[in-house]
Amino acid sequence: MRSLTNPRLTSRIAGFFYFMNVAFVPGLIAVRKVFVASDAAQTAANLAAHATLFQIGFAGNIIAIASYVVVTALFYQLFKPVNSNISFLAACFGLMGCAVLAVSSAFYIGALHQTASITVLLIKLYAQAYYVSWIFFAVYCFLIGYLIYKSSFLPRILGVLMMLGIGGLVFLAPEFARSVFGLVLLGSVGELALTVWLLIFGVNSQRWNELSASSSP
Repeated sequence: MRSLTNPRLTSRIAGFFYFMNVAFVPGLIAVRKVFVASDAAQTAANLAAHATLFQIGFAGNIIAIASYVVVTALFYQLFKPVNSNISFLAACFGLMGCAVLAVSSAFYIGALHQTASITVLLIKLYAQAYYVSWIFFAVYCFLIGYLIYKSSFLPRILGVLMMLGIGGLVFLAPEFARSVFGLVLLGSVGELALTVWLLIFGVNSQRWNELSASSSP
C-alpha cells in the first residue's frame, strides 16, 4: 500500500474542501423561496423575480459537488489503512451521490426561462433527485463514521456523530430529514464536527503511518 507523504496535511486539505461543501448551501433553499405547489404561474413569477438567487444557488451546487468529489477521493486514501474494501465502498456511494446531485442541478438550472408548467415539473424533479442523493450520502457518512470509529488516528466520537447524524436522520426520521432545518442543523452535526477537527488538528500522523505500515502486504 502506497503511503501518503503527509497524512496530516492531506486530512487538512480534505477538511478545507469539506468546509467548502458545507459553506455553499444547496439550491434547495432558493427553491423553497420560489416554489408554490398549488400555483404554477406564481412559481414562474417568483422564479423570474429571484433569477439571480437561483443562479447563485446553481453555482453553489456546482462548487459543493466538486468539493465533495475531492473530499471523497482524499478520504479514500486516508481510510484505506483502516479497511480498504469499506473505504472503496464508501467512495463509490459518495461519488454516486455527487452524480445524482449533478443531475438534479441540471433540472434546477433548466427551470429558468421555461413555461410555468415545465418550470414546476423541473423544480419537482430537482427536489426529488436532491433527496435521492442524500440516501447515497447517508450511506457514505455512515461508512466513513465506521472507519473513523475503527481508526486510531481520529477521535471515536467523530465516528459516532457521523454515523448518527445524516445517516440516522435519513433512515430513522426521513420526514424530519427532508426539512432544511433537519438537514442543516442536526443532520450535519457530525460533518461539521469532523470538518472543524480536520482543519484544526488533522489526523494523528504517527498512528496513521503505524496503521498503514501494519496493513501493507
